[in-house]
Amino acid sequence: MLPKELLKKVRRIEIRTSHMVRDVLAGQYHSVFKGRGMEFEEVREYQIGDDVRIIDWNVSARYGKPYVKVFREERELTVLILADMSGSHLFGTAGQLKRDLMAEVCATLAFSAIRNNDKVGLILFTDRLEKAVPARKGLSHVLRVIRELLYHQPAGLGTDLAGGLEHLNRATKRRAVVFVVSDFLAVGYERAIRIAKRKHDVIPIIITDPREEHLPDVGLIELYDSETGRTLLVDTSNARVRRLYEERSRRAADERDRLLRRMNIDAIHVRTGESFVEPLTRFFRAREARR
Repeated sequence: MLPKELLKKVRRIEIRTSHMVRDVLAGQYHSVFKGRGMEFEEVREYQIGDDVRIIDWNVSARYGKPYVKVFREERELTVLILADMSGSHLFGTAGQLKRDLMAEVCATLAFSAIRNNDKVGLILFTDRLEKAVPARKGLSHVLRVIRELLYHQPAGLGTDLAGGLEHLNRATKRRAVVFVVSDFLAVGYERAIRIAKRKHDVIPIIITDPREEHLPDVGLIELYDSETGRTLLVDTSNARVRRLYEERSRRAADERDRLLRRMNIDAIHVRTGESFVEPLTRFFRAREARR
């Protein structure tokens, strides 16, 4: 039985994100994710203008006149959400934790999927596999996905992005649209994401907080690493300290972005305290324009 406060939170996210799907993202998800491919439906007699490459020669030989294969788009998709539950997502300085932002983004994607009659699955990971929810359809299933994102208490605190992707590669046989939702504060995942991209449509959603990029000038502060438990006393009044912090953050982000560009992977960037609707909309429009 879930606590009343959590049920209220699930309900608030359901109302907020379902409105976004209906009012803002309507049609964009469908136009971008058009299905895995073409599925054979029937044969019919050849008509002038038909592509000779779709002639069914066996049927044509049987009936003594040309017949062609008719295909239809295989509309149903499997959408998988690979969500990073590591300790770094319990951070937030803009009125919102990164984990709460992740839950709203994932809920929006899940509602978009079921509105389009697609299946949705969820994989939660930290420095280990936390939970795998098989892909299914329906509102009750999406509400379960949201509850897991909000209610699950991770056994691990660290981040093993490569491990999460490797589980995806082992467990998911059919092609899927995979949203990897993480702050990407990890290393050593290049091979795993490259393998995943060969089989799936991989879309990273990178979650950041403003204070991960810039330190304010507020004197001495104690920084706590929620993944390792270590603390560090930092003098933010020192301009050199602030500059080195920003340079290190920018260098890590540049390396991540270059890695994804080399693999021709488009990423969506969202930030705590800001609307994620515009980045999602911008991504969908760019995808549709390229199609």
